[in-house]
Amino acid sequence: MGEEKAKSGQGGMFSDKSGNQLPLAMQYDYTNFYFGAGDDAFAMLEPFDEWWKDSKPSGYYLYGLPMQGAPTTRVDIRNTKTNEIHTDLLNFASYNYLGLSYRPEVKEAVIEAVGRYGNGASGSPILSGSLEIHHELSDRLAEFKGKEAVLLFPTGYSVNVGVISGLMRSGDLIVADQYAHASLVDGMILSKANSRFFRHNKVDDLERKLKRYEGKKLVLIEGVYSMDGDVAVVPDIVEVCQRYGARILIDEAHSTFIYGKNGRGVAEHFGYDDEIDMHVGTFSKSLGGQGGFVAGSQKLINYLRGFSRSRTFSCGLSPVVAAGILKALEIFLEEPELRTKLWHNVDYMQKRLRDAGVSVGDSESQVIPLMVRDDARIFEIGEALMGEGIYLNPIKYPAVPKHRSRFRMSISAAHSREELEEGARIITSVLQRYGICPETEGTITSTTG
Repeated sequence: MGEEKAKSGQGGMFSDKSGNQLPLAMQYDYTNFYFGAGDDAFAMLEPFDEWWKDSKPSGYYLYGLPMQGAPTTRVDIRNTKTNEIHTDLLNFASYNYLGLSYRPEVKEAVIEAVGRYGNGASGSPILSGSLEIHHELSDRLAEFKGKEAVLLFPTGYSVNVGVISGLMRSGDLIVADQYAHASLVDGMILSKANSRFFRHNKVDDLERKLKRYEGKKLVLIEGVYSMDGDVAVVPDIVEVCQRYGARILIDEAHSTFIYGKNGRGVAEHFGYDDEIDMHVGTFSKSLGGQGGFVAGSQKLINYLRGFSRSRTFSCGLSPVVAAGILKALEIFLEEPELRTKLWHNVDYMQKRLRDAGVSVGDSESQVIPLMVRDDARIFEIGEALMGEGIYLNPIKYPAVPKHRSRFRMSISAAHSREELEEGARIITSVLQRYGICPETEGTITSTTG
């Protein structure tokens, strides 16, 4: 969208099949405002603002709605469009896969840490921002992951950015799955290495990319893919990488503490824990905290400690958060039934939705995409879901490809069977109303009791 058209009010040039002029919100998206003409860095602000004033009330307001309490299975949300509070919504938007963020023991550990440490680390990890509790957390995680060492980062995003750009250089080759998370992509960009993508989980395409190149090579994959809920084909990827001398980084943000015999992740699930060079995990998904880590050899961690700029030049992880994570990790290790309950919930919800004709793609995890594939109506459907009592986030381009819009559903061990049943019934009803899934004999009715 050009500045001149926006300023002159000529942006609304597209029409629907009936000849009705479409609002700006349906003509453009964020990608139209990435580049702008002229010499002023602020030149794009005015046309973007014109689009935003139309787009936010048309549906973009559904992002970042203020939650009124902890991310439990039922939440109160303030609607920033109407300012009304939607109460007792079924929460399928928050990660918190094991329901640990608000456990009383975790909150007590946080309160105790505040009394001892205060609020933040007040320094970079390599200077004054390294506290004893950070070392304790690193050691506990290394033991849990079965690796020589762990390096902590203030966010999951900063792990991937710091590790990739800290290790790879101009002239090296990085090949990532096409569905790789933005943090992996940004790490590729910052490294200035030659960056390529292979088709999602297509090992033959990965092989074509690797065999053309002589030199340092790194392959980036995820354990569970965050928008589709499917799993990396780890055995095949490891075999190809070993054949061509490529190192592997696996981002287990959505699979650490969930997959594998001990909960170490998808790599352990397939029995390839030792064949993966770098294991990345986060604390915001299953443990309900914040921050991230990379696990690997001691030599790797020593090197990254010196070259991961996103860690070196950030404040250290809050000791208060670290205390909560330690307690959550302790509960996870002591209560394996949490994972069992989670998988029972996942299996139940997946079956209920599939039986009702709801498309959930190739998901086989607690991340369940509700495939709408209707970019124009995704926000309207989101409003309908909220009106019926469901809190879910709409996902559309550029977060996913065009015409692949969806709602991303997160299942938790804390969800009761009654909540899952209610959620499946409402979701199916709304999607049927919009013609997204068929009205069939598989329509969900209550089976509780």
